Amino acid sequence: MMHGLIHLYIGDGKGKTTAAVGLSVRAAGRDKQVLFAQFLKSSPTGELRSLEKLGVRVIRSTLVLGFTHQMDEETKARCKAEQAQIFRGIRAALVPETRDTTINKLALVVLDEVLDALTTGMLAEEELRSLVETKPPELELVLTGRNPPAWLLDAADYVSEIRKLKHPYDRGIPARIGIEC
Repeated sequence: MMHGLIHLYIGDGKGKTTAAVGLSVRAAGRDKQVLFAQFLKSSPTGELRSLEKLGVRVIRSTLVLGFTHQMDEETKARCKAEQAQIFRGIRAALVPETRDTTINKLALVVLDEVLDALTTGMLAEEELRSLVETKPPELELVLTGRNPPAWLLDAADYVSEIRKLKHPYDRGIPARIGIEC
């Protein structure tokens, strides 16, 4: 049995989700069961279509609410409830669906932008910490976003920081279909 490790893809640069998608593609290509959960994202993106074609299960927001710093209190409450629902879906997926643990066993779970959900108050830190500390020992777990808490840096086996040196968005170029979304 393989021992599952914890990966952090962090920083302010482009590529955290892309790295997580790449690992998901690799795992799915080896017939591993993969769950790709996205927090704070609801717009349709190219990677989701590709992952679904590979049989990767995707859980994400259905509400298009915008950036948290632009939300009023009512919208923030709706967003927080949506993130809690995503987290419940992840927890449910980690419960074996059968007594035969060789069937429907998740090998990789990606929590994309979970750190941003944490730092914006959309997800409770104790919930995330509990999931990390109680994950099945063979589960590979990937978390992406910015500003991980110290306990998570300590718990991680891989920490890859993606740092922005230059980005076209800073020049007013919006996300382009097939490249950034």
